[in-house]
Amino acid sequence: MRCCPLCDATTVTHYHQDRRRDYYQCGTCQLVFVPPEQHLSAALEKAEYDRHQNSPHDTGYRDFLGRLFTPLLAKLPAGACGLDFGAGPGPTLSVMFEEAGHPMAIYDVFYAPDPEALRKPYGFITATEVLEHLARPGQVLAQLLGQLEPGGYLGVMTKRVSTKDAFTRWHYINDPTHVCFFSEATFTWWAQKHHLAVEFPGNDCVILQKH
Repeated sequence: MRCCPLCDATTVTHYHQDRRRDYYQCGTCQLVFVPPEQHLSAALEKAEYDRHQNSPHDTGYRDFLGRLFTPLLAKLPAGACGLDFGAGPGPTLSVMFEEAGHPMAIYDVFYAPDPEALRKPYGFITATEVLEHLARPGQVLAQLLGQLEPGGYLGVMTKRVSTKDAFTRWHYINDPTHVCFFSEATFTWWAQKHHLAVEFPGNDCVILQKH
């Protein structure tokens, strides 16, 4: 029996199939996901990430991250401390927040696996282009939510599912490391379940606030 990796529901149906993988959708939270047996191994997954050339010196990459950085920065109290979760091989968003006066920690399972970073409370946490890679997003999001201080913000960047027809032609599913696909409905469901305020400042950005 299929189980949703976000909410653990078993109300799961087949959603799409391409030449490489199957995709299922949860009837409870609407998450679309690839079954675990079709995920890459950790070694192959890291090999894909090693090809990324992200850098804080890349103005184009900074502009891309600005879609989350700008609206989230406007909400933060002065000096709020943050965590960039899933910072990748070239941490950049953390640098941008530090330049704006916000001390930052980073965590990445492959490139900065510092367990201490996952034991501290934060005024805000960012996860840019991370959620789509998570085999168990429910566990990870619960961990991050537990680290948020009351009133704190979780800022997410991930492209969102729109319609089933668009999904079949979506370039985002061609990346073999992308295994979970959120929609606006999924984020809204998760926010309601955990009593969070949610807003969508862009078509790939979400900001959630802990009451």
